[in-house]
Amino acid sequence: MISTSTLADRRGLWAFVLGVIAVTAGVLLHLPMFLMGRSMHYQLYGMPMGTDMYIGMATIIAGVGVAAYGLLPRNISKQLAASQDIVVSPPEEAPLTSAHWSLMAVLVIALIIDIMKPASLGFTIPGMVGEYQVPKATASLVPFFALTGTVVGSIVWGVIADIYGRKASILLSAVMFVGTSICGAMPSLAWNIGMCFMMGAAAGGMLPVTYALLAEMMPSKHRGWALVLVGGLGAVGGYFAASGFSALLQPTFGWRILWLLNLPTGLSLVLLGALIPESAKFLLARGRREEASHVMARFGSKARHSRPAEAVAFAKGPSVALTGRAFLGKLIALSLAAICYGLINFGLLLWLPTDLVARGYSMEVSSKLLAESALIAFPTVFVVAYLYSRWSTKWSVVGSIGVTLAGLIGVLWLEFTGQGSPVLPVALLIIGTNALIAMLLPYAAESFPLRIRGRTTGTVAACTKAGGMLAQFLAILALVPALDVVSTIIIFPTLVALLLVIRFGKETRGRDLRDLDPDGHTFAATGI
Repeated sequence: MISTSTLADRRGLWAFVLGVIAVTAGVLLHLPMFLMGRSMHYQLYGMPMGTDMYIGMATIIAGVGVAAYGLLPRNISKQLAASQDIVVSPPEEAPLTSAHWSLMAVLVIALIIDIMKPASLGFTIPGMVGEYQVPKATASLVPFFALTGTVVGSIVWGVIADIYGRKASILLSAVMFVGTSICGAMPSLAWNIGMCFMMGAAAGGMLPVTYALLAEMMPSKHRGWALVLVGGLGAVGGYFAASGFSALLQPTFGWRILWLLNLPTGLSLVLLGALIPESAKFLLARGRREEASHVMARFGSKARHSRPAEAVAFAKGPSVALTGRAFLGKLIALSLAAICYGLINFGLLLWLPTDLVARGYSMEVSSKLLAESALIAFPTVFVVAYLYSRWSTKWSVVGSIGVTLAGLIGVLWLEFTGQGSPVLPVALLIIGTNALIAMLLPYAAESFPLRIRGRTTGTVAACTKAGGMLAQFLAILALVPALDVVSTIIIFPTLVALLLVIRFGKETRGRDLRDLDPDGHTFAATGI
């Protein structure tokens, strides 16, 4: 499953494997409850939970702990101190190799699995409302706590990635994914809410960790389009997988099957860990220089020790880029665009299946319509990556916001007239929002100075989830208006974001980040 070298300096491969087995066994102990509802289209509300299910939950919790113990490196404080003076950077002009393409393919699959889970929420809420006999406002607690989990996970997983390593944090996230599949057998809405928070916490850190790992491995010349392509394919693929599985499986097995899919997909992600390399910097910091040299040779990276003078320059570098209207304008523009993305992706698109069902579409037809929309959006990811890297970074982001606006106007027209198919406007929304989220974080990272790059990019990333939390909070309060009103409300901040990006956005295509950063010239890498 995972090579022994991956866990060579940790407390044991055996502990990780044992943890995965325990989590899987805990999930399997819940399946009899799911199968008991076969005669009632797998509805379990009101059925008592057996002793085997409680044992299964305890086994899952213990299994996650054991797996984390197996991944935890030895002598953490000493190793973290050793990592402070090591810098790993890919050369600007290094060619792409089969290792780069293989890593990109694996990370696309990982992101599809990751994004599919929160994307499935919109397809489970109608079933929850029907089975638990609760208003839609109460059912909205599920996506609200899931998004809250992603905010918490984004923070916690950043710390875990620094301590455990990029690869190890991805593996631990996958183990938690497996555990959350028991939500498909829970007869209580409260348990579903709890598992959604856990799922969100696991999913929240996957995207930034994936971006960090890929950025470290890719040559600077290819970094922009690679990040956009991997992020875009993962986003579109995740939504297509969620809608596709809903259309294929919900008519037979009900909404719960979308949760139970976390078992095979989570285990698949664990197996994919064998193909994901560990960060070279992490390996060097742990004294595993031979492994680090092998990784760097495969991916064309170089290593050096930073000099004390650089730390002084870092602390005393020019601060002109940290203040002023241009800086605030960029931050506000990208943060507002991120909030609008969250309102659409975790609000409007999650409410859309329920709206279509209320308008007379069956859940199967609604899922198929959304799957067709995602399928239309799929090839545009390649166009987006090409435009971002070959045409313009700034105007590609502007274009994605413009397409999103067109989708909002299409939904508004559909709601007002009641005529036509929802495929085209929904496809425009999916194309626009997935293009936007694929470019937003890479563009933010390229648009701010080194000293505040992490904080500003983190702020933009948090705003993508904050918009969704706001949307679901309104749903909990039963204040969600009709989709035509929702579309109208979102159109205005989206238009403002478009104008602000046009005004304050900065072109970064074809330029070394050190040329865009007033502090960056002091950090020119020299290979050893």
